Amino acid sequence: MANIDPALWRDIMAYLRKRHSSICRQWFEELEPVDLKGGLLRVATNNSVQEKYLQSKCLNQFNEAAQSATGALIGVRFVTGRGSTVARSGAGEAKPQPEVTITANLKPRTKPTASPSDFEADQMVLSPDYSFDNFVSGPNNQLAYAASVAVANQPGTAYNPLFIHGGVGLGKTHLLQAICQSILNSKPDTEILYVSCDAFMNQFIQCVQSGQMNEFRHRYRHVDVLVIDDIHFLASRDRSQEEFFHTFNDLYQSNRQIVLSSDAAPNEIGDLEDRLISRFQWGLIAEVTKPGYETRVAILKAKSNLRSMEIPDEVISYLATKIDSNARELEGAIVTIQGHANLQGRSIDLKLAQEALREPVAGSKLSQVTLQHIIDAVTEYYGVKLSDLQSRRRHKSVTEPRQICMWLARKCTRFSLEEIGGYFGGRDHTTVMHSIRTVDAKSKKDPEFGRQVQHLDAQISQGTGTPIT
Repeated sequence: MANIDPALWRDIMAYLRKRHSSICRQWFEELEPVDLKGGLLRVATNNSVQEKYLQSKCLNQFNEAAQSATGALIGVRFVTGRGSTVARSGAGEAKPQPEVTITANLKPRTKPTASPSDFEADQMVLSPDYSFDNFVSGPNNQLAYAASVAVANQPGTAYNPLFIHGGVGLGKTHLLQAICQSILNSKPDTEILYVSCDAFMNQFIQCVQSGQMNEFRHRYRHVDVLVIDDIHFLASRDRSQEEFFHTFNDLYQSNRQIVLSSDAAPNEIGDLEDRLISRFQWGLIAEVTKPGYETRVAILKAKSNLRSMEIPDEVISYLATKIDSNARELEGAIVTIQGHANLQGRSIDLKLAQEALREPVAGSKLSQVTLQHIIDAVTEYYGVKLSDLQSRRRHKSVTEPRQICMWLARKCTRFSLEEIGGYFGGRDHTTVMHSIRTVDAKSKKDPEFGRQVQHLDAQISQGTGTPIT
């Protein structure tokens, strides 16, 4: 660790585990500081997926930890290997690191006629968590998992297109990202375009308006693998469907791999053109459903191992019995329990888990509002993801639902301001207070906004007021 005291790096990691436990992963132990020069701490990662994920999702927390440990105003930069052009191999051996191409923004290979800002879209950052190694296969997803592995091993020839559908939080995005990462690991030069359907439509509209359709088509029709999440949003979008139809044909005819995910099967997506339905059915359609008890237990163990958490079997069993909906809610329960354990300085046991999830007292016939109830209602209503609410994004489409979540959490649960802020991306209590005041003030000034908040409040209260069976 050149120019860095090992104790300093241990202090940085300890700060992250204490203050930002929700972002910490087992693979963080593999991170290695390179040097500290000119107020910049360079940290080496194993691959470009880790590098881009950390740079996008964890930079602020690492900056905070580094500044706390050093007492100086320094910044952190993540690099692949011991620099930008080499990577570790074996026992310290260095070798050239190939350039990995994965794009979520519109960046034509040819010289663009406009600046990159003209093609702004939400970036789909690959998470190292979402690999095949970390995916729990069970009866509810075996076909989707096996097909995804086959596509990753033989892109363009195994199943093309691969269409994965199912409810929220059942592993569709995990499989899409695992395909991308597996292909990049075996063939780093593969050009993958991984975007949301919303990003595809927004980029299409922007390029139509700016007269840059040639750039748009070149970008989407000359990739090796096209992966689009939530393709069902194409419904009722005639012009976008027309453009995607031709994009699909170009890629399919040149044996380029297409992977799509949706909340519903192709023939169940309303207002989707028959010719698109037909093409989606050319390949393999795989459904993912709710996991059974044994699969939920395996998911909880995998998620806790990824976070380097030791959770007793009785707690795992309790969570798997209590939560039977999806993997996302199971992970949310683990994050909540981890936050309580860290805040209270306690080890994880059944009593702590019951307190964290607000288990009703004996004899109670009604369940209590939990953070998960609130998050489920708000994310469904506003069409955002939990990862967005816990991120540092400040766009109105994210900040407003996040503020409403904090307002509802303060009103409907017994969590402290610190606990609420910690759950939503490690924010402090002043941020939560500001959110509460903002929601109160806007509710008074904007009747429509106030109606939305009251609707969610009523929905959450009614939704948890059902007898426990």
